[in-house]
Amino acid sequence: MSLKVGEVITFERTFTTKEVELFTKISGDEGIHHLTPDEQERLVVQGLLTSTLPKKVGGDNNVLARTMNFEFMRPVYTGDTIICEVTIEQFEKQDNRTRISASFLCTNQIEKEVLKGSFAGVIL
Repeated sequence: MSLKVGEVITFERTFTTKEVELFTKISGDEGIHHLTPDEQERLVVQGLLTSTLPKKVGGDNNVLARTMNFEFMRPVYTGDTIICEVTIEQFEKQDNRTRISASFLCTNQIEKEVLKGSFAGVIL
C-alpha cells in the first residue's frame, strides 16, 4: 500500500469485556475500574488498549515506530464503538527507508473525542 500526504484512513472497533480481561492479564494494568463493572455492567477499557486503534495503520504498513504521542480525553467503556481517523502528515522516501508521520483522532459512538495524538516512524 502506498500512502499519500493528506490521506485519511478511517476504521472503527467495539471493545469487549473479554478484550479488557485479556489485556489486564497481559499488561498487569489491574486498576479496579478495569475489573469491576459500573452500574451499566461496563468496564473501563485501558488507555493503552484504546491506543492500539491508530497503531493499526502502522501495523498494516510495516511502520517501525519511533515516537507515539497520546492524549486521553475521556474514558472508553466496553461496548463503545470507537471511530479512528488517521491523517498522513508525512510520507517521504529517503535512502532505503520511507519516513512517515501521522496524526489521529478517535471518537466514540456519540461523537465525543476519546483519544488524539500522533506517531512517526520509518517503513523499512
